Amino acid sequence: MRIARFSIDGNVGFGVVEGDRSTATSDDVDSLVLDIIRGHPFGDFELSGQKVPLSKVRLLPPVLPSKVVAIGRNYAAHAAELGNEVPEVPVAFFKPSTSVIGPGDPVAYPSFSSLVHHEAELAVVIGRMCREVPAERVADVVLGYTCANDLTARDVQKTESQWARAKGFDSSCPLGPWIETDLDPADLAITCTVNGELRQAGRTAEMVRSVADLIVHITEAMTLLPGDVVLTGTPAGTGPVHVGDEVAVSIEGIGTLTNKVIKRG
Repeated sequence: MRIARFSIDGNVGFGVVEGDRSTATSDDVDSLVLDIIRGHPFGDFELSGQKVPLSKVRLLPPVLPSKVVAIGRNYAAHAAELGNEVPEVPVAFFKPSTSVIGPGDPVAYPSFSSLVHHEAELAVVIGRMCREVPAERVADVVLGYTCANDLTARDVQKTESQWARAKGFDSSCPLGPWIETDLDPADLAITCTVNGELRQAGRTAEMVRSVADLIVHITEAMTLLPGDVVLTGTPAGTGPVHVGDEVAVSIEGIGTLTNKVIKRG
């Protein structure tokens, strides 16, 4: 199912997106409706039967994570294009909760950078508190998957040994448009366009380490909470975005996440 987080008349809730599953984007909303959830998707819930056209709500980030744990250099071709080797162990870093925005929300270009890159990524949404998860139980702790854009101030990343500012600035982590719970992440097409021009085109099968490998590695060190997000790396083709650009990340079986870049006020 597709689970969306939304706002209507000042109220925030979760709902299941119903309609033609071939409708891939949150822009094509005419035939889609939300069946509002009683409760929340991180426990037992039921559908209320109260249905609202998707066109009448504002889609929000599908979750508000306590933390976003991101993995760098998990596609060999992307590592190579930046002159890096594939690391022996996954490179993990954090993006703060304040970096998260939803579909259609603006990306505010940071004032301290002149070279921000897009990075299309598959995002894993954690469904239950977990630590030291064995590989055979990873599916039990995953709620589903969504699209992400790991926006990066590339010039700052090159000059600062820690990536906190380069990858953690406000609005640097668009997520959405919804969570797809019924999905095998092993081999999905992932693309990024800027103003309609194709920039990135890869498949999750190209990841050096699988979703299961990453969850095992991360939870050896820390507890993941319901709603936390794991970013799994980006394929080759990352490049600059500028004020006024529209960036769209699409993942097979999920949909399309679109955000426009604006000047930071």
